[in-house]
Order: sequence, then structure tokens, then C-alpha cells
Amino acid sequence: MTTPAPHAIGASIPRVEAREKVTGAGRYAQDIPQDGALWAKALRSPYQHARIRSIDASAALALPGVHAVVTGDDLPANSLWGRRTIDIPVLAQGIVRFAGEQVAAVVADDEEIAARAAALIAVDYEVLPALTDPEAALAPGAPLVHPEITSIKGLVKPLETPTNAVCTFDWGQGDLEAGFAEAVRVIEGTYTTPVVHQGYMEPHSQVCAMDAEGILHIWAPCKAPYSARSQTAKAVGIDEDRIVVHPVLIGGDFGGKGSAMNMPLGYYATRAVGGRPVRMVFDYAEELMAANPRHSSLIRLRTGIRADGSPVALQADIIFNSGAYAGFKPAGHLGGAAAAAGVYRIPNVRVIEQMVYTNTVPCGHMRGPGEPQALFALESHMDDVAAAAGEDPAAYRLKHLARDGEPIGTGHAFVENRGAETLEAALIASGYEGGKRRAEGTLAYGRGVAIGERTPGSGRANARVVLGADGSVTLHTPLFDQGTGAVTVVAQVVAEDMGISVDEITVVNDATGTFDDDSGIGGSRVTNVGSMAAHAAVANVHAEVRKLAAELEGWPEEHLSVRGRAVVRADTGASMPWAGLLARTGGSVSGEQFVSTGREASPITGYCAQVAEVAVDTETGQVKLLRLTSAHDTGVIVNPIGHQGQVNGGSMFGVGYGLLEEVKQEDGLVTTLSFADWKMLTMADVPEFNPVILERTGQGVGPHNIKAIGESPNAPTAAAIANAVFDAVGVRITSLPVTAEKVYAALQAKG
Repeated sequence: MTTPAPHAIGASIPRVEAREKVTGAGRYAQDIPQDGALWAKALRSPYQHARIRSIDASAALALPGVHAVVTGDDLPANSLWGRRTIDIPVLAQGIVRFAGEQVAAVVADDEEIAARAAALIAVDYEVLPALTDPEAALAPGAPLVHPEITSIKGLVKPLETPTNAVCTFDWGQGDLEAGFAEAVRVIEGTYTTPVVHQGYMEPHSQVCAMDAEGILHIWAPCKAPYSARSQTAKAVGIDEDRIVVHPVLIGGDFGGKGSAMNMPLGYYATRAVGGRPVRMVFDYAEELMAANPRHSSLIRLRTGIRADGSPVALQADIIFNSGAYAGFKPAGHLGGAAAAAGVYRIPNVRVIEQMVYTNTVPCGHMRGPGEPQALFALESHMDDVAAAAGEDPAAYRLKHLARDGEPIGTGHAFVENRGAETLEAALIASGYEGGKRRAEGTLAYGRGVAIGERTPGSGRANARVVLGADGSVTLHTPLFDQGTGAVTVVAQVVAEDMGISVDEITVVNDATGTFDDDSGIGGSRVTNVGSMAAHAAVANVHAEVRKLAAELEGWPEEHLSVRGRAVVRADTGASMPWAGLLARTGGSVSGEQFVSTGREASPITGYCAQVAEVAVDTETGQVKLLRLTSAHDTGVIVNPIGHQGQVNGGSMFGVGYGLLEEVKQEDGLVTTLSFADWKMLTMADVPEFNPVILERTGQGVGPHNIKAIGESPNAPTAAAIANAVFDAVGVRITSLPVTAEKVYAALQAKG
């Protein structure tokens, strides 16, 4: 009567939503059918900074098919939202702070009429001076993007004096001044990175409707629905239980779909037409000018070395351009900036991050927020430090990487630090040989290395497992899968712990309100925190089955266990199907668990070390990435094919960041407003990927010893590429992306 465990963990199981997606049966927000649905389109500001003198919507309202126009005047004063810092207007009220900010919304019979009507709205602007450079915004006497900044809710730290630096955050250890006093040489470098869009194929979209009881129903591709519900409720002034966010498939995220975005505006739009459904979908021009891309950065580094070449002090000053608002950041700043402290034994370190308001597109999260920027700077810089010490860059890293129990630059130590092992694995797999440049004709070949670490994420997660009298097993989860297979790995944990196959589990993605709270997907948290919730939910439902067997059969509960589909007595070996027990009651049993992990630093981390191999044309500066070796220190891999997909996809993100992608702006105006102008890599650009997975040694998080993989593969890549270019032709590119034009100019300057 027992069922042996099928070992669901460790199996390359297809996604639980795969059939829906490949057959077209799965529903995205744009697919949600709604009788009588109307369309909404926004009018956006053409100016980076302006005062709104007046808005005349009469021509728009006169257009046949238009049902309503909503402006900031129709909203309560200070209608703002944000994930932590509450500073994003639902619609501009009196002032616009970036080109692309929403000024009004038209609700009409269809999208075309709504767009035509929006263009008919006459707005009288008083154009104001715009701050588009974050350094200029920090200068003494600079005008304030938000004069009311000291009263903004949700600031990371209270501000006593108005400033454009919405947040200043720091990390480090030791005595920086004493460290530099000990140094015999100081190496300095300045590095910049551009704004980059996440590049998901499905734009932001939503359907909002009100039922007869005034409940707002939302269908939107948001990976953090409970958080978005809370943001919306606060923005419009209603209770959270008056909002239901329904599950839909998410067509890509990469960090960009964790906010309420236009949900609060959807509330006012549907209210303006008596609760009728209102559909709203960004086009890609709107995505690129007004969504929440990755922050640009300016990073200055100073490293002091001793006479023996060892690093004794590191100073990192980081300026992130927040854009006009800070509300897209769930923590109010970018914790990945701490990566600039490095993973080395450096006793005196200080990293200071400044998040600066400007009159540009507001930025948010993108795969490893802050980490790719920081690692591009730090790992490029470490090559120069190694050169100053007269050593090969890979050998220098191996010599100074922190080991078990030794603190990295932030002062944090890990119980199993496998940084050196990970880098060695990457070097061996790539056939790295330092100092051996080669050339063929105009092509020069080079290799570059970079390394980083990322701890498993924290957060709040739920799972409910229901066993039915018909033998059914149902997993209820609040997760809206954004394409990473998050729901699949949670189902695999349930299958493993129950001793059944994943095919025997029905997965139900529940709307908000089913559980009290949940962090959703992001921050490299789902597999580890979600596995804790799923594991405990199975334990709880098994306890209910044992209790039922004791009640109905008189079996001693302390001797009972549930194995697969049977209840087993340890003292006699007798067993019976749990479905039979439930059939006698005519009901079902369920087990539920809520898990909340704190934000304290994890004693466990996972490393990613990469080696990039490039060919550089010395006549044109063209860079071709030939191969990328990516080595990973992992815990238990729940789904190997999904895990490898994250490694490959993340690495591809890093390649695009390193070589091509940039949302270009001129004085705060985005000039790359389509896929024709803003280029991102395609499958034709994929180099040879050489993945390396270290043999697991036991450390991990939760009952199944899991680490994170979703974000780390993209963080070191750009630095590895830049270092490979330097190795090939001896020019240091300090601004991303590493384009042919930059390499050519550097080669010409070098002579």
C-alpha cells in the first residue's frame, strides 16, 4: 500500500504551466475576456519638468466613442503610490517631473479612439529647468526635483534637510583612513553604466473592473500581487479587502513587474465609467520612456595596496540615477551596491551609495538590482589593481579571495565560502592561461575573469496542500509565475515530500485574499522560502491524515506516518490508503503554512565566476564574444533544466549589458523608443556557453539545502567581457556597453 518516493527533487520536470503556454490556452492580462470592456490610454508629458497651468479635455470628450477623461484634478490631493517610498503620482497633479509622465487618461470604446482622444487634450505647460545629470543634482544650490522631500513617506532614512539625494546608504568594515595610510600605492578608477530596460516581450497591461458591491477586480502581470494590492489600496484610499488581484500568466519580468504600475489609475478609470471593465496596455514606446528600467550609475573606486601587493583599503562611491521617483524600489535603494565591497580579504572598506532624483525616467529593479553595476566597476578595477601589483588578474583574485569564516568586504563571513573553488573551476573549464595573448591578422584574442556572490533571498511565502476523498492532491499557491518555473519547483517539493509524482498534483494559483500576505516572486527568494512553506504544508496535512486515522481506526497516532498515498503503522506494518479514510468522512483535509524569513545577513551564499573569451578587430574595434564559461556554487538543484535555463538566460542578460544594450537619452528625453532603435541581443548573438556546476558539499537553505540562481549569472558578465577586451588589446573600457566605437576610439588614442 506504500508508494516509493519518485525523487521529484533533482528531476528535469516540465513546467506545470507549459501545456497552457504552448497550446495558447494560457491567459495573459490582455486575453482576459470582459463583456463591454472599454480601453484607456494615457496622455504623457513631452517635457522633462513643467508646471501644469491648465488642462482642457473638451475636444477629447466630444470625440464619438469617448466615455470619460480622468486628470489629476479628478483625484484627491497627493494621490501617490510606491513600493516603499511613496512618491509616484497616479496622474501628475500640478507638476510633471519627467518626459513621459502621465497627465491624463481617456476611456473610450477602443484603443484607437482612446489614443486619438488623448492627443486632443490641450495642456498648458510652464516649462521649468530640468536636472538630468545626477552629479549636477547633488551640487550645492541645485534646484530640488522634490522640494517636499523631507515629508515623503517611506524614505529609507529620515531627511532633515531637503536634497536630491533621496537615500544615502553604506556598508563596510575597518578604518578606511588608516588603511590608505598603510598603502604604498593607490589605484583609482571611474566607471559608468547606462539605463537598460528589462526587455520582457509582454508590456505592462491590465484589466480593471468593479462588481456590484464595489470590489475592484484586477488582472495584471504583477509578480508581487499582495504588495501591488496594498500599494493600490493606499493610493486610492480604500481597504485592501476591497481589491482582488486575479492570477494571469506573466510574459517576462526580469525585475520590472513587481509594482502596482497603473492599477491605481485603473481604479479611477473604471470608477469614471460606472465600474465597467477598462483595459489598459502599454506600447513599447511607453515602456521605454516611462516604465522602470535598470538604473544608470557613476562609480568611483580607490584601492590601496601594500608593498606585497595585497589590498589594504577600498573606497567605493556610487551614484545611482533614480530618475524622477523612487517608488519602484521595494527597499528604497539598491542593496546590490554592496557588491562593490568585493569578495576579497580587504580589512578596510567603505561603500557609499547615493540614490539621486533627476528629471528622467524613474528607475526600478532589474535582475540583481545594483549588483551588475557594482560588479562591472569592482571587477574591472580589480584587473587594474592586479596589474599594479604585477600579477595575473586570475592569480591575484585567487590569492586574495576570502575563505571559510573570513569576512568579505562588507564584513560578512560565510560558513562555507567556495569562492576560490568556483573561480578555479571556471579557469580550468575555460583553459585559462594568463599573460598569453595571441593574434591572427587584425584579430586579437583575450580572456577576462570576474566573480561575485549572492545570498539566498528572504521574504514571506505561503503554501496550502489539500488532499481529497477522490485521492486528489491540490497545491494552492499565491505565486503568479513570471516564466522562471517558480511554481514548478514548489510543486516538486510537495511531490518529493509526499512521495508522489508532480503529475499527480493539481496546482491552483490563487487570487489575493486567499492568504493574508505574500512577497511574491523576486529577490532570489522563491525556491528557498517557497520550499520551506511547501515542506511545512505537507507536514501539516500529513498530521491531519494521521489524526484522522487515529480517530477512525483507533491506530496509535505516535506510530503513524504517511508514505505516498498510504497511512502506515510503524509498530505493525499495516497500512491503508488515505483516500479511503477521507471517503468515509466525505471531506478533505488540508495543511497550510506561512513562512517569513528575516532580512538578517545569511551565513550561506553562492558564487558565480565567469571567464569571457573575445576576439577584437584592431582595425574596427568590433568585439565578438566567442565563449563564456560560467561556474556556479550551488545547493540542491530542484529542477536541473530550469536551473540551467536560469544560468543561460542570466548570462545572456549579462552579455547584452556588456556589449550592446542602452536606453539612450538626450537631456532626459529617451531617443530609443522602439525595438528598432533600442537593440537587445537575439538568439543569433548567443556565444558558446560553457556552464560549470560545482559538486555540492551540503550547505544550503531550508529543509532541502537550496541556494539561489536566478540573478547571479548576469552580474559578473560585463566585467569579464571588459577585462577580456583589455587582455586582447590593452585598452580599458570603463563605460558600458563595450561597443566597437568605444574600443576603436581607445585604440586610436593609444596609438
